[in-house]
Amino acid sequence: MTHSSHKTGSKLWSHRSASRRQAMQIGAVGLLGLGTNHLAGLREATAADGVAPSGKAKSCIFIFLSGGLAQHESFDMKPDAPENIRGEFRPISTQTPGLQICEHLPMLAERSRMWALCRSLTHPINEHSAAHHVMLTGHSDLPTGFSPNKPSREDRASIAALAGYATTPRNNLPPAVVLPERLVHSSGRIIPGQHAGNMGTQHDPWMIEASPFHNTSYGAFPEYHFDHQDRGKPDDRLFQAPQLTLPDGLGMKTVQGRLQLLETLKHQRRHLTDFQAVANFDRMRQGAVSLMTKSSVHEALNVTKADEKSLDRYGRNSFGWSLLMARRLVAAGVNLVQVNLGNDETWDTHGNAFPHLKNNLFPPTDRAVSALLDDLKSTGELDETLIVMAGEFGRTPQITLLEKHYKQAGRDHWGAAQSVLFAGGGIQGGNVIGKTDAHGAYPSERPVKPENFAATIYDALGIPATAAWRDAQDRPHHIYNGEPIAGLS
Repeated sequence: MTHSSHKTGSKLWSHRSASRRQAMQIGAVGLLGLGTNHLAGLREATAADGVAPSGKAKSCIFIFLSGGLAQHESFDMKPDAPENIRGEFRPISTQTPGLQICEHLPMLAERSRMWALCRSLTHPINEHSAAHHVMLTGHSDLPTGFSPNKPSREDRASIAALAGYATTPRNNLPPAVVLPERLVHSSGRIIPGQHAGNMGTQHDPWMIEASPFHNTSYGAFPEYHFDHQDRGKPDDRLFQAPQLTLPDGLGMKTVQGRLQLLETLKHQRRHLTDFQAVANFDRMRQGAVSLMTKSSVHEALNVTKADEKSLDRYGRNSFGWSLLMARRLVAAGVNLVQVNLGNDETWDTHGNAFPHLKNNLFPPTDRAVSALLDDLKSTGELDETLIVMAGEFGRTPQITLLEKHYKQAGRDHWGAAQSVLFAGGGIQGGNVIGKTDAHGAYPSERPVKPENFAATIYDALGIPATAAWRDAQDRPHHIYNGEPIAGLS
């Protein structure tokens, strides 16, 4: 992506540390007692120091495939490799001459002029939780003291949190949202890398919990749910977005009374009159109420009651509903929506890989992503909406059979190579960046790191290359840690 124009909505902290800390104190106030920590704290506009991002996109939909999509079974097939590497699936041609993908992604194949691939994303981690942190934060290395078993406020901030911090909220809505569930291990522990980490809780993205947790069922329920190990436990979950209504006993009169309590903060606000923090503070207050009163938000969340045509195109399942919700939220004004297509390890195809991908994972994904592309294209919004789809890693070249757990074969974890899909936001459809070796094991051309992946999102959203956030000790932390992937646009 080329650097051409500065997006005026990008935000940075200024260098006046005393005022910044005062602003953070005010931003931490629970305005309504309704858990508003998902809203961005008070921010200050600064110049971009002369470095301008491309800023083609108003928004980004980050589709995350927890568990790790097998590149050999999707976007980087190796039909000429030995049988124990190429697998059961066969490639089909797309609308882009010379570009082939898996036969079980026919709808995406028909739309190849709308998306591009990077086949050479690589990092050194083969463990699920650590690799989640790597890909969700855009850092190849792990922070000191990192624990895969427990998220920590010493973890790094997620891409969603940083994008939410560094872009201007539109229409009083949270700038960053994660749906339809937070990623939870089958043991019940939360997967690291999903929140704002060392930036603080006030910068956590807004979590929409629409998909109840189930520790042995995966996929796009109710149509395509499955269990990796076929343990036979029932899955009666309902996909239901939260109702943004006031808590019991808290009517609007009470809310108005609580809002008046802000007058007690006047002594703090006097110290903030030399910049726009007061106006931002008022917008933060308005945003808390807007979440409950804005009709477009209620409509965006009420996806299971969408019109029949939309449900037919996206699919009547958690994958389709999630991407329809994401599409509506960006239309309503959310800057970045992370969509987890399945809970933790849904795409972890160690065994029974070929029937589960063919019958349960690819059909709802192919349909819903294609519907999203069609929707955005038909309204002219695709050029201003970046879509990215990735997991925490790829899968091993060799097919293996873990007889103790699975009846049929699959592939193990593999951080060294994965394929990532990009669309919209200035992406040139049909492009293919990078290449892996004959077995799909390692990049042989143009290796790309998670830092480049994250930078591509930040750049498309118009976040300046010099952007940084500052911690409580006033130390700067750069948002960019690599260059955007070249050649996508």
